[in-house]
Amino acid sequence: MPKLLVIDDEANIRFSIEQVFDRPDVEVLGAENAEEGLRLAAEEGPAVVLLDIALGDVSGLDLFQNLRRIDPRMLIVFITGCGTADTTIEAMKLGAYDYLVKPLDAGQLEQVVEQAFEISRLMHVPALVDAGDRPEDKPDRIIGNCPAMQSVCKQIGRVAAQDINVLVCGESGVGKELVARAIYNHSHRNTAPFLAINCTAIPETLLESELFGHERGSFTGADRRRIGKFEQCHAGTLFLDEVGDMALATQAKMLRLLQDGSFQRVGGNEAIRSDVRLVAASNQDLERLIEQGRFRKDLYYRLRGVTIHIPPLRERREDIPELAHYFLFRFNRQARIAVQSISAEAMELLQGYDWPGNVRELQSVIRETLIASTGPTILPEFLPAEIQRVASAQPDPDVGALAISELDWQNLGQFVDAAISAGGGDVYRRAKEVFDRLVITRALRQTDRNQYRAAEVLGLSRVTLRAKVRAMTPGEKEGENAT
Repeated sequence: MPKLLVIDDEANIRFSIEQVFDRPDVEVLGAENAEEGLRLAAEEGPAVVLLDIALGDVSGLDLFQNLRRIDPRMLIVFITGCGTADTTIEAMKLGAYDYLVKPLDAGQLEQVVEQAFEISRLMHVPALVDAGDRPEDKPDRIIGNCPAMQSVCKQIGRVAAQDINVLVCGESGVGKELVARAIYNHSHRNTAPFLAINCTAIPETLLESELFGHERGSFTGADRRRIGKFEQCHAGTLFLDEVGDMALATQAKMLRLLQDGSFQRVGGNEAIRSDVRLVAASNQDLERLIEQGRFRKDLYYRLRGVTIHIPPLRERREDIPELAHYFLFRFNRQARIAVQSISAEAMELLQGYDWPGNVRELQSVIRETLIASTGPTILPEFLPAEIQRVASAQPDPDVGALAISELDWQNLGQFVDAAISAGGGDVYRRAKEVFDRLVITRALRQTDRNQYRAAEVLGLSRVTLRAKVRAMTPGEKEGENAT
């Protein structure tokens, strides 16, 4: 029987986890402090440990090391109520199995622990072979606690210590350079240089010189030797932004460097060796560029040691309040403006806007709005006209279209049984859509279709409720009828 050790100083958290795993095939052990946790780990030998990062005066990150000394194969899942990107990355760098943010989702918790139990079981089976609270003012901080951004931070933590190239994908303005800096800051190269170059901002004729340097007289205007970024960045990390815009000739020279670690300056004959880790980024589909003959396939695979995709802001609207308040705090400090908060109505408009420019656009809007504000609170009328115009132009979805009488709990069970029997890998998402329709329909009925009251009852923001209703309204989304 596998053992699960919960080390958390909150009794209600330990009790809740015990309830989730209240079954005969799992033994749950509880510890309220670091000392008790270490004792139980040594005496009971749990397969999996759920470890709170903040244990009074003791950091779970420090306790992690002591637990691993007891048994290096013990799988440890960090849990915390105040997760930050840096904490997530540090946890994954240490070798944590996973990282969960409070309030814990019972389904996610059970899934993570079950997977950890299975991995622990496999590790202990011998392989037989034949005898043969207030944001810090840090401009490089990654903001976001939604599942998608947690996944990004976990990927950073896993790849940072590995000396391989990374390809970061995402739309313009999502924060690709922040991810590159996070990889650098958490790597063993963080005492060597980090340099960034935007392949779009530099003319094609000068980009090769910028990267590899040039010798005096190699072209018109080359009146002295220039040391390129690859030489300057030896033993460090080079961030190549918008790498898809690089000319094919420059791509060929870069491929040679990645293959044998050497290059020549423009106009030079000397082979120069350079040990550089590359983090490349693009807002274009590089595979499509390969099909069009505009990007080398061999270089693509060299750059794509690991791929990290950053979701656009419109797909993580729940992060907008944290981002907005973070920028508010930063710009207040910089400009010494007395705006202290954002009204609920203004925040609803911010969350309802689609942000084609992503986080960069949100940052610009908050800065502009601070200047336009005339009081301590940002009100809707201080927001840029395009946000007010787009938000006000969106009609409330037809909540009456959700009233599908034949949809009930029995249908949900039948739907799940049929979907599982039919096979396929998308059952959870489809069942969740049916569940959302079921719960939201009933909430709206019992509140006389008052979306404010329904959102309050469900524990959702009105923006989230409206988005869910709109997604389930016929004609608004393909495949809306999951049943």
